[in-house]
Order: sequence, then C-alpha cells, then structure tokens
Amino acid sequence: QVQLAESGGGSVQAGASLTLSCAPSESTYSSYCLGWFRQAPGQEREGVATIDNDGYTHYADSVKGRFTISKDDAKNTLYLQMNGLLPQDTAVYTCASLRDIGSSCIYDPINAGQGTQVTVSS
Repeated sequence: QVQLAESGGGSVQAGASLTLSCAPSESTYSSYCLGWFRQAPGQEREGVATIDNDGYTHYADSVKGRFTISKDDAKNTLYLQMNGLLPQDTAVYTCASLRDIGSSCIYDPINAGQGTQVTVSS
C-alpha cells in the first residue's frame, strides 16, 4: 500500500522555522531514496532535498544551509527542518519516494503525497 502523509505546514513570518513530517507506508519508507519537493503557484516543481538509506543527503542550492532532511527509522518518518524561512520558500511541500541512478538519488518521484502548504510572509 502506497501512502505518504505530510504534516507540519503553516503560515509564518520570514526568519521563522518549521518542521515538516512525512509518514509513508512501511514499504514506501523502505525505498532507497526519499525526498522533498516544492511547488509555488505558477512555477515548476522544484526538488528540495533527498536522503538515501545510507544517510547521504543532497540539497537544492536555494535551501542549502537552511534546511535539513532527516529520517527516524524507529518511527518510519521523514522530516524537513526549515530554518530562516524566506518569502520565496512559500510553496506546497510534498514528500516522495525517489528513483536512483547508480545509488545516487534523483528528483524523479515514484510515489508522492498530497503536500502541505508553507506560507512565509515578509
């Protein structure tokens, strides 16, 4: 059963922090690669961060140093800690299981959730 449920979005002021959570089904959580996308109105979907089963992470340049992706295997939960939020971070954030090429995660979703809205005001 494929299931990804995001939570933790909201409306905040610039500079604030939010932590997004994603609770995939057990089979989806066991995917080699998991990650987060975001899509702002009128814009293309953007890959934000990935993490593989070895704990290796990758970030988009736009969030590097501000966002942290992590996993809690005991809870089968994926997180995205977002610090120093900017108005340009406003988007719907979606977690997904991802494909990999040669053990490198790529922003090509296999399964994705419905997303959670993050709104950052200046």
